[in-house]
Amino acid sequence: MEKIIIEAKKREKINKTSRSTLRREGKVPAIFYSKHHDPLAIELSERAIHPLVFTAKTHLISLKIDGLAELDCIIKDVQFDPTTEAIVHLDLLGLKKGEKIQIEIPVQLLGIPIGIKEGGVLQHVMHKVEVECLPTDIPEHLEIDVTNLKLGNAIHISDLKYDNVTLLNNPESIIATVTHPKVEKEATPAVETEVVAEPEIISKGKPQEKED
Repeated sequence: MEKIIIEAKKREKINKTSRSTLRREGKVPAIFYSKHHDPLAIELSERAIHPLVFTAKTHLISLKIDGLAELDCIIKDVQFDPTTEAIVHLDLLGLKKGEKIQIEIPVQLLGIPIGIKEGGVLQHVMHKVEVECLPTDIPEHLEIDVTNLKLGNAIHISDLKYDNVTLLNNPESIIATVTHPKVEKEATPAVETEVVAEPEIISKGKPQEKED
């Protein structure tokens, strides 16, 4: 995986006001976490980080911070503005050479399944899988060939094998399957019901006597 170098600065203030100011200046507040390093509050250029967030690939990042050695990391979590979808905060997970990490990797399906020609529909069930590997072995994404997938068949986690990468999801989890297209049920015509007139109620009381 290619390593991308991004310049960052330490944040002296971490309150809400300072974070809002950074965002107005086109910067993104972030926290760098690591088992071998104290949490570090930093700021990044939104322009530099944007293409690494809005992508289906995983990237290895090297943070270049004044006064510190370069810190290797990956994007662990992203917070977005619910209205504008702008990036408002990042969590970065620090990496150490020779130490395995657990990370979610995007899944990319390749090919057109045989099952589609048989009238089926391809369903991409899992878009990310969790793996364990060394930082140097982190794949940008996992490619899965679905060309031979027939109607009614599925690809499970247990069907996948990759060098230097261990899959951590349930082996029986389905990643992709070709199913029959859903057929909408026709509306059941309303059944005409015969309206039965209610019987006339006859009073059982004593009949009124005729007046003379």
